[in-house]
Amino acid sequence: MFRTAFLLSLPLALALSPMTGAQAEPADGRPKQMLIVSFDGVADNRLWVKSRDIARRSNAHFTYFLSCAHLIPRADARTYQAPGQKPGRSNVGFAPDQQDVAVRLDQIWQAHLEGHEIGNHTCGHFDGRDWSKADWLEEFKNFDRVVENAWTANGVGDKEPQGWADFVRRDIRGMRAPYLSETPDLVEAEKAAGFAYDASPVARGPQYPEEDGRLARFGLPLIPEGPNQRRIVGMDYNLFVRHSAGLDHPSRSAEFEERAYQAFRAAFDTQYDGERLPLQLGFHFVEMNGGAYWRAMERLVTEVCPRPDVACVTYSQALEMSRDRQAVARASGL
Repeated sequence: MFRTAFLLSLPLALALSPMTGAQAEPADGRPKQMLIVSFDGVADNRLWVKSRDIARRSNAHFTYFLSCAHLIPRADARTYQAPGQKPGRSNVGFAPDQQDVAVRLDQIWQAHLEGHEIGNHTCGHFDGRDWSKADWLEEFKNFDRVVENAWTANGVGDKEPQGWADFVRRDIRGMRAPYLSETPDLVEAEKAAGFAYDASPVARGPQYPEEDGRLARFGLPLIPEGPNQRRIVGMDYNLFVRHSAGLDHPSRSAEFEERAYQAFRAAFDTQYDGERLPLQLGFHFVEMNGGAYWRAMERLVTEVCPRPDVACVTYSQALEMSRDRQAVARASGL
């Protein structure tokens, strides 16, 4: 199933989607500072509740990149087969049972109603660096099939919200490749499938998305971190590996939280006080090192997102805002 094309001409996009609320730019000439917070995998139902609560208290909207294996109970694992894999295999496992999936489906729908965005993180979280365009398209079809049919497949078809199928077809507009393994074949498959954006690349620092007329590419920035201010991808897992070699050390959780918070806040302040380029930060639904990185994220979000000149937005919102700004700059001859 290919999604409805999102790439509209600018005048039409503005006519259909006037900038309101968090997206409306201030009148003082300086653009809002955009902060884009995203989560990969999104399995733990407890963290769905927690993240939505953080957003609600902070005037923020998040992007959730879903691994759709978490909508398949282990008993039904063989209904999924990734390209080049045997049926029933997944790098992130499967849901324990249908009840667990039903709770997650409700969380996804409530997040959607609250203005958050759901993105595609494939189903089984395999490294697709060697996949062909056809392989990627097969996995996209797996994702669409699983997500669209998830309520019925898990015995709660009578509770499926009206509009779920349209949401899957039209509102899942972006994707992030597992392990950030972006390849030319992935990009071509994303264009063929009608995605608006890809959030898999890594960039030297904060920047506007790169576009070629068919696909926008958001690069997760490298940000300075730690005593030596060495750059690192602005994502919790990368910090986890740097801080503790990927092994949990909850006894040092407060130390790691402070390091992460200082890195996040410095990256934000650099843009807020400077060019105001969008800042992206990525997380997972795993509280590594005793929750250090989630606490650092929560501190940042609750401090900066309520500001009137800050927009804590989804990737789709950031894409619209970026296009508007660049159009204004072109019209002004800047």
